[in-house]
Amino acid sequence: MKICAPFAGIVHYFVAEGDPVTTGEQIGTVEAVKLEAPILAPGPGVVASVAFDDFSNVTGGDELLSLEEK
Repeated sequence: MKICAPFAGIVHYFVAEGDPVTTGEQIGTVEAVKLEAPILAPGPGVVASVAFDDFSNVTGGDELLSLEEK
């Protein structure tokens, strides 16, 4: 499962590779001009990869991380 940025901004992760996540768990945020959008896990799984370093600039649609389904 690929998780993408909703818009351009700065990404902050709350998880790392190998971490288990549950449906609806907040796994990060994307912030732009004091607007902060939560990034939620769409389903249960394990974080397979993180595409950017914490606090990196991203554009809308960039893949932020991928989850392996449980």
